[in-house]
Amino acid sequence: MTTFVNKILVALGEQAVGANAKRYEAALLHGEVVLAEYQTVRDCLVLTSKRIMSIDVQGITGKKVEIFSLPYSKITAYSVETAGTFDLDAEFKVWASGLGMMEFKFIKGTDITKVNNILGNHTL
Repeated sequence: MTTFVNKILVALGEQAVGANAKRYEAALLHGEVVLAEYQTVRDCLVLTSKRIMSIDVQGITGKKVEIFSLPYSKITAYSVETAGTFDLDAEFKVWASGLGMMEFKFIKGTDITKVNNILGNHTL
């Protein structure tokens, strides 16, 4: 089993929903809706109506792609930290039973309250 303790995805910026659809659309389930999408230079984070998908683009050509899916039902705790006056990023951390912690850092100016609302609506 893979452990995701201290897995970090950094410099995420908000994208239009569907901007990276070619990377994840085949993994979407019937009736699953993409609620928010964020991207680094190569990797992306997708929040859907059912789960969090962390998409890791690998290799020199970027043809190898790993999609890690975390159903909201498996999240045991989460925290959201907004960017302060001198902070360069906002972040959220997710703890999942049996998997450990994953951390996602967003560039300054990203609406982290949107992430908080999505997580709250699907985990509480």
